[in-house]
Amino acid sequence: MGWQLSPWAVATFVLGGKLPDGTAIEPKYVGHRRLIEVAIATLATDRALLLSGLPGTAKTWLSEHLAAAISGDSTLLVQGTAGQNEDALRYTWNYARLLAEGPSETALVPSPVMRGMQQGKLVRIEELSRMPSEVQDALITILSEKTLPVPELNLQIQAVQGFNVIATSNERDKGVNELSNALRRRFNTVTLPLPVSIEAEVDIVQRRVEQLGNNMKMAPAVTPVEEIRRLIAVFRELRNGIKRDMAAQICYFGKFILGIGWGIRMGFSSHFFINEARFIQRTCGRPIEVISNHWEDPPHSKTLQGEYYLNASLVLNRAD
Repeated sequence: MGWQLSPWAVATFVLGGKLPDGTAIEPKYVGHRRLIEVAIATLATDRALLLSGLPGTAKTWLSEHLAAAISGDSTLLVQGTAGQNEDALRYTWNYARLLAEGPSETALVPSPVMRGMQQGKLVRIEELSRMPSEVQDALITILSEKTLPVPELNLQIQAVQGFNVIATSNERDKGVNELSNALRRRFNTVTLPLPVSIEAEVDIVQRRVEQLGNNMKMAPAVTPVEEIRRLIAVFRELRNGIKRDMAAQICYFGKFILGIGWGIRMGFSSHFFINEARFIQRTCGRPIEVISNHWEDPPHSKTLQGEYYLNASLVLNRAD
């Protein structure tokens, strides 16, 4: 298959576990094991993988770790944008050499996709649905035939065993382009869900905050679990569009990752600021400021915000 690790080892690398010799592997992704097994089986059977879901569900994080475990390299990346053309997926030219020598292999500048095909590695395509439809469809031949034609040189690049594609897509974002049915058939789609319970979210945020603190060699500090829980409670209500006491109905799809961001900020404050308690109190005691910084601006957003503020008590004073 051209894999650096076996499918079992890839699952252990991503989800964590213990090796036969007792070595503990730290989990990189916390979620449903079955979804990860389906994703790995998809790649093992030479099918392209599309990771879909709401913003903040760790699609990029998972694709990066899958590529690192399978190919030993997660740097072959195409970042999808609305202004891209097919060159991002195919190739371009060194125009100085092109003018001096004409079309030649030395004048050819391969894309990450072409380099992945030549090296037999996984290629990551981020935000596939942000690419224009005509650019997306350039993938159809690459995924179906595992070839990339270069008509200027009258040759075809044949993919080495091990080449495959992991793409991510945020289908609820603004400014996205629907994937064609022909392209969707080339992918197996795995939809990553949000954490089911608030306890699971708190555990993920706390774990990530501690990891980043260790990476930055910060002095160990007590993670403000209760403050993280209160912030996550607010974000869950906003994301689900309903307050837990059913008092307010709102329209907002928030990012789970925002909870991690605020958890990290609180962790940094405990390391860099002297008056940690005041920082946390002011941050968590003013949900209006926290929420407003991340609130989309749909029609009626002011009404929705006012309705939430009217029905939700200040975070600092909440009993739950």
